[in-house]
Amino acid sequence: MNTTPRLELQGMTKIYPSVIANDSIDLRIYPGEIHAVLGENGAGKSTLMKAIYGVVKPDRGRILWNGKPVVIQNPAHARKLGIGMVFQHFSLFETLTVTENIALAMDDSPRLEPLAERIRTVSADYGLPLDPERLVHSLSVGLRQRVEILRCLLQEPKLLIMDEPTSVLTPQAVRTMFDTLRRLAAEGCSILYISHKLDEIMELCHNATIIRGGRVTGYAKPAEESAAGLARMMIGKELPVCSQKRPQISGKTSLTVNNLSTKSADPFGTDLREISFSVSEGEIVGMAGISGNGQQELLYCLSGERLVDDENVITMYDVPVGRLNPDQRRNLGLGFVPEERLGRGAVPGMSLTENTILTAHRHGMVKNGLLRFRRAAEFTRRCITGFSVKCGSIEDPITSLSGGNMQKYITGREILQQPKLLIVSQPTWGVDIGAANVIRQAMIDLRNNGSAVLVVSEELDELFEICDRLIVIAQGRVSPSLQVRETNKEEVGLWMSGMFPGGPKEKTAHSPQEPGSHVC
Repeated sequence: MNTTPRLELQGMTKIYPSVIANDSIDLRIYPGEIHAVLGENGAGKSTLMKAIYGVVKPDRGRILWNGKPVVIQNPAHARKLGIGMVFQHFSLFETLTVTENIALAMDDSPRLEPLAERIRTVSADYGLPLDPERLVHSLSVGLRQRVEILRCLLQEPKLLIMDEPTSVLTPQAVRTMFDTLRRLAAEGCSILYISHKLDEIMELCHNATIIRGGRVTGYAKPAEESAAGLARMMIGKELPVCSQKRPQISGKTSLTVNNLSTKSADPFGTDLREISFSVSEGEIVGMAGISGNGQQELLYCLSGERLVDDENVITMYDVPVGRLNPDQRRNLGLGFVPEERLGRGAVPGMSLTENTILTAHRHGMVKNGLLRFRRAAEFTRRCITGFSVKCGSIEDPITSLSGGNMQKYITGREILQQPKLLIVSQPTWGVDIGAANVIRQAMIDLRNNGSAVLVVSEELDELFEICDRLIVIAQGRVSPSLQVRETNKEEVGLWMSGMFPGGPKEKTAHSPQEPGSHVC
C-alpha cells in the first residue's frame, strides 16, 4: 500500500453554539483503501464528511491531500481535487433525463450527445448499466442510486465518500455495488464508507475509524472484529439485544385493506392496484419493497392524509375508515410514523414539547380546552430518556436534532402512546445500531401487549428480526403474505423486483404491458 495517505485529517475540530461536533479528529485513508467511519447518531460523522467535501469550514485542524496541506473552499473545489460524494438523499431532477442530470453536476458543461455515449460505456463497464435517455421519474430507486454513483464515477474521483449507500437497494443490488466498489479500490480509488449495517462494514471495509461524542475512540480492522465488538466500540457499552419471546395472542383483525386501487396524486408517483392485506392484534407484519414502489401512496391512504372513494376499502376494527381524516383514525387507536421526519412527523418551527402535543394531546395534555404543558413536558422527557434522544432540552427546536435523533424522538413519541394499531415507515432509518435495537424492542413489546404493528421498511435484516409475517410491494401491487420462518432474504429480494405470484413481473411475462407502466 502507498505510504503517503491520499487524505489525512489532523486535529479536525468543528464547534457549534450548543455542541462540539468534531473534537480534534485524526483520520488517514490510503489509495485503494475502503475505510469505514462508524459512530452513533450525533457522533459527528456527517459534519466530518461535509468538512472534507467543502460544505462546512472546520474551526481548527488541517487537511492534507496527497501529503500536502489544502484548504477545501467548497464542493466544486473538492471535485477538482478529485473528491466525490454520494449522499444518502438523492438530488436528482425528476423531469430530466439521466444525461441531463449528470451534466448539471459536471463543472465543464459537457455536450449531451458525447456524454450520453460515455454514460453507456462507463455504466456498462462497471456493471451498473443505465439508459442515458431515460427520464429519472421512470427509474426505480435502485437505478436512481446508480445515477448518483455514476455521476461521481464520471468525474474519475480519487476519493469517493458514500453515505448509507445501500439503504434503498435489494440484496442482489448490494452485491453488484460491492463488486463495483472493490473494482474502484483495486484501481486506486480511496473510499470513505458510512453505514449502520455492520455486516456490510465487516465484509467490505479494510479499516475503520470509530467516533463517539465527536472524538475518535478507536480504530479497527472490521474483518477481524465481530458485529458485537464493533457495536461496543461505537456506543461504549454492551449492545442491547432484542428479546424475541412472543406470547400466543389470537387477536381480532385490526387493519384490513381490501382491493385498494387508486391513482397517485404525484405525476411521478406509483398507482396502487388491487392491494389487499390485513394485520391482526399481537402480530408484526412487515412490508418490504424498494422505495418508490407505492409505499408512499399506500401510507397516505392508511393514515387518512388521502381519502379514498369507498370507505369500506380500509377498515380498522371493522369500522370503515376510508373517508375518515387522520385525527378521526387516531381516535380509533392509530399511531403513525411517516418516512418524512419534518413536515409530516414533526413541525420544524416547534419545540420537542410542542411537537409532542401535536399527536399525544389525548394523553392527559388537554383539560377543559386548555393545554397542560407540564404533562406534555413529562411525556417528552420520558420519550427522550427511553429512546436515548440526544438534545439540549425539551424546549429546543426539533430542527436542532440530528436526523437519527429526530427519528428516535418521533418513533418514541408514537410508541409511548401505546396505540392499538401502529403503522411505521422506516423506523430505524439513519439510526445507530444501539438505538435501532431499542426501537425494535419497543415495537416487539407493543405487539406482545396485544397491539397490531405494520412496519414498512427497506431493511430486510430488520424485518426478518422483528416480524411474524412479510408482504412485498412492487410497482403498486402487494404480494401474498409469507411467514418469516418459511422464507429467506433471497426469495424476498426477488419478490421486491416484482417476481411474486400475481406480481407486475409475472403479469408482464404473461400479458401485454399496461400503458404508461415501466419495468426496471
